[in-house]
Amino acid sequence: MSRTSIIALLIFGAILGYFLSFGADTTRKFQASVYQLLAPFFTTGSSVQKQITSVRTGLKSLDELEKENSALRVDNRQLRATNSALRDVEHEVNRLRHALNYRERSVFKLIPAEIVTRDASTWWHTVTINRGKEDHIETDMPVVTDEGLVGKTTTVSNTISVVLLVTDENCKVAASVEGTREQGIVSGERISGGLAPLLDLNFLTKQANLQPGQKAYTSGVGGVFPSGLLLGTVKSFKVRELDGQAKLAPAVDLSHLEDVFVVTGRK
Repeated sequence: MSRTSIIALLIFGAILGYFLSFGADTTRKFQASVYQLLAPFFTTGSSVQKQITSVRTGLKSLDELEKENSALRVDNRQLRATNSALRDVEHEVNRLRHALNYRERSVFKLIPAEIVTRDASTWWHTVTINRGKEDHIETDMPVVTDEGLVGKTTTVSNTISVVLLVTDENCKVAASVEGTREQGIVSGERISGGLAPLLDLNFLTKQANLQPGQKAYTSGVGGVFPSGLLLGTVKSFKVRELDGQAKLAPAVDLSHLEDVFVVTGRK
């Protein structure tokens, strides 16, 4: 054992012997003094422990809140999906009700049909419907919606038919203009780009002077299209070398066709 260790043991033994020589009361007073000195450290430690416990509790609550928020977000997405589905169903019901009302009040015999195929390359030229010879559909029957003329049937098979749209330049329709004696031939204009084409109303008189907003209807001349079907609304009018020409906005939004009717005759 080193000399330093021996000296330290002797000092510790002397101090211990000194305190053991005190009476019980003196020892207790000494312990009390020591505790008094150490008390602030115990208190501080307790406070720190409480703060740590509080933070842990707070973290646990935040964890629970995050889980609840995640669950609410899932519920919210599900509700939005349900609302969207309900709106689609409502739209479908309203559309079918509207179509049924038109069929009932129409002066024509109508066979309902759905658009089943549509080629992007012939978007403004043709569509295919789910009706054919089995449904008494024939070539050159008018196809309409409650808004106006869509076109006419061309190729007809047993269960499907191709419809030539009024916006195709090969679809020719005899027309008359409301409030005038003007008559002419409507056909689709040559399409450039992807914009919805207008209709050309040709062979008007130079004095026609049609105004924007006037409506053009089928005149019934030619035997394919009955009279009284709305073709479109005048957008502009110009005088050419030999005649007058009007540009018409089609009555039917052909870019969003879903359901149509094939006209088989008058009631």
